[in-house]
Amino acid sequence: MKPPFTLEQFLEVFAHYNRAVFPMQVVFYLLSAIVIYFVIKPNPKSDKIISSVLAFFWLWMGVVYHIIHFSKINPLAYVFGTLFIVQGILLIGFGVLQDKFSFQFRANKYGITGMIFILFALIVYPVLGYFLGHVYPSSPTFGLPCPTTIFTFGLLLLNEKKCPLVVLIIPFLWSIIGFMAAFQFGIVEDTGLLVASLITTSLLIYRNRMLSKNEASIS
Repeated sequence: MKPPFTLEQFLEVFAHYNRAVFPMQVVFYLLSAIVIYFVIKPNPKSDKIISSVLAFFWLWMGVVYHIIHFSKINPLAYVFGTLFIVQGILLIGFGVLQDKFSFQFRANKYGITGMIFILFALIVYPVLGYFLGHVYPSSPTFGLPCPTTIFTFGLLLLNEKKCPLVVLIIPFLWSIIGFMAAFQFGIVEDTGLLVASLITTSLLIYRNRMLSKNEASIS
């Protein structure tokens, strides 16, 4: 399906957004550094802190990017914004209120893959975009949907508890939308979004099954 906007209009939204919210881009990187620190050195409060940061990212993207900026060229942005706000609420519910997450880095397939996705979102994504001609401010910076969704997938892989699969639905849907934009507009770095989505979903479903079997054998 052809988008109701051109590539030039799409990139101009990034430019307007980046100029309007600066220096929030720096704040997002500082928050991501705090998240990485706590997954490496967790403490009794770190899970709620990480969940709160992640929820803030999704609420920000829903309101500030989609509803305030992206809606100027795409009416569906109001729908996207609502979904992102719902995702933020889910993360608050499961991560802050119900303690369903336990984030910790371990050198296993989940931890290593998750950290690769996190570093891709923070470092590789903007560098790759730069060399492909997507130069700031007309570029999707961290804190915008595609790189931040990759970051989210990476972080969910670092959760050692059974993952409530409902928190994967909206990121998974967005990965398909983002990949379609990548295909149509040549934003190659967004291809990593679909890759991260498919790998993360597969690994989390598998781990949930293994955890359920372990729980059954103990009982």
